[in-house]
Amino acid sequence: MPSSPTAAGLALGALADLAFADPRRGHPVAGFGRAAGALERRVWRDSRAAGTGYLAVCVGTATALGAAGSRLTAGRPLARTALTAVATWAVLGGTSLGRAGGTMSAHLEAGDLPAARAHLPTLAGRDPSGLGEAELVRATVESVAENTSDAAVAPLFWGAVAGLPGLLGYRAANTLDAMVGYRSPRYARFGWAAARFDDLVNWVPARATAALTVLTAPLAGGSPAGAWRAWQRDGAAHPSPNAGRCEAALAGALRLRLGGRNVYGERVEERPTLGDGHPPVRGDIRRAVRLSRAVWTAAATLAALTRLLRRR
Repeated sequence: MPSSPTAAGLALGALADLAFADPRRGHPVAGFGRAAGALERRVWRDSRAAGTGYLAVCVGTATALGAAGSRLTAGRPLARTALTAVATWAVLGGTSLGRAGGTMSAHLEAGDLPAARAHLPTLAGRDPSGLGEAELVRATVESVAENTSDAAVAPLFWGAVAGLPGLLGYRAANTLDAMVGYRSPRYARFGWAAARFDDLVNWVPARATAALTVLTAPLAGGSPAGAWRAWQRDGAAHPSPNAGRCEAALAGALRLRLGGRNVYGERVEERPTLGDGHPPVRGDIRRAVRLSRAVWTAAATLAALTRLLRRR
């Protein structure tokens, strides 16, 4: 079978994320976010058309940079491998997600609720000020489930499908959704395109995440049958077309019950029940992190194998 520098780069980038997590300084995604924020301040209008143009410029630029990198390294397998590995490492967030979950678990095990509340914004966008331990635990477990797809499985999927342009284009789209895609008076219209595009590019990865949760559940002491049952029964009840699949599968795998009242600033949402187990407790955070790592490392293996098979 012919070698594939893109497959090798995806594998090496995933290994770098496992070993080092996100780059500590000069993170390219943070740089993209700053540039996108500066552009948004200049072009913001309370209209969907303005937001669509903003999305096209930002995602188009990131994708074009990936395409340029592909052209520059054409016929140079070592350079392609190295560039793909660096890009994969930069856009993956699986290990950082797990560490953030572990930090929350440590704060709660120490009984330090103020530190746990202060840490929650690194995981979820909920208002932490009035949350007790039970709600902090639930928010963390739900965030780990959802972001296993957004932070790890989805970039690996698009890297397998489209190489460097897929890696950079996906991460740009997901970053814009985090910046302007939520419902607020400022972004209800301007951020509409970013939110809808993020839903689109995450449709397949979210379902792949749920499927891999079923397959890898035993690695975290979970139930494949429970993951499948909750995914199929509860996944579509969630207001997000994608997050519910990931959260329901994890809830079923770990025999948990997720969902409930979430507060986002002045907005309150009543989320449907996902799973039929017990409400999560602090020990379930580390179980969720173990399952998350199993899911995304399986996704990395499949992404590399997919690129190898495409070389045939």
